[in-house]
Amino acid sequence: MRIAVAIPCYKVLQHVLGVISAIGPEVKVIYAVDDACPDGSGRFIEEHNSDPRVRVLYNLENRGVGGAVVTAYEAAIVDGMDIVVKIDGDGQMNPALLPLFVRPIIRRQADYTKGNRFYRPESLRGMPSVRLFGNAVLSLMTKFSCGYWSSMDPTNGYTAIHTAVLRQLPLAKLERRYFFETDMLYHLNTIRAVVHDVPMDSVYASEESNLKISKILPEFLHKHISRLIKRYVYLYLLRDFNIGSLYSVLGALLCLIGITFGGFHWLHGMATGLPASSGTVMFAALPLIIGIQFLIAFLHYDVSNVPREALSPELSDED
Repeated sequence: MRIAVAIPCYKVLQHVLGVISAIGPEVKVIYAVDDACPDGSGRFIEEHNSDPRVRVLYNLENRGVGGAVVTAYEAAIVDGMDIVVKIDGDGQMNPALLPLFVRPIIRRQADYTKGNRFYRPESLRGMPSVRLFGNAVLSLMTKFSCGYWSSMDPTNGYTAIHTAVLRQLPLAKLERRYFFETDMLYHLNTIRAVVHDVPMDSVYASEESNLKISKILPEFLHKHISRLIKRYVYLYLLRDFNIGSLYSVLGALLCLIGITFGGFHWLHGMATGLPASSGTVMFAALPLIIGIQFLIAFLHYDVSNVPREALSPELSDED
């Protein structure tokens, strides 16, 4: 397997050379992407780096971490790479873990791997409590919107992907900034790619992260709701209509009937002062109770419907 590493470079002059030097010999090409860095990280790398595997790519305008990674993805596809591992240039991702990320892909057990700092309690010791809470909330939202119920730590940027799967993704449509990793999971689920979490420890260097949980949670909530609706419509109404589709449609319909009927008679009782009969209450409660059970059944189906068979072997054979 021809393995490449993508390093987005934006204000990482203090650590990027150390990151490059720690990348093992199993890697064939290292793409260092200068994302219109005001510090001139691309020039800095070209002047001080001695590793012949390094190829500096330049974005003429700042595209965010997602735009920088997509630039490296496109170069890796053109160069015929098999796997692309994304490592940040700020020293917070240990390059020694790279074999753990590519191993499930090489063994054809996964199409995409990502880091998970929530796997062991000991891994969270270096994570601030606010960031820990924010990541837990984002993980829960991602489970609903992206459908990978066994995955945690969606904002973790230590990832690896098979280029055969990359070719199936709309790279030009991917989110460019902090929502990039989550948007990747959403698009991977639409093509039924297998995602595997790799346990890793949280590391915080001297660089201060620009990711502010208090600011991104409202924005992320809106985007998660949008992806949830799109995923449901595409997977359960357009591509297929299965038992999960039936559960969800009947559940939503019955809940709507129960709420509408019950709400109407509640308002009527408030206006007239007459209490509703037991039959009226039951007729309102029964469809609501059954509808909730149907929605729970749909959720159970969605959880069990996580992709389990890797796409990359079949896609590689087609290539």
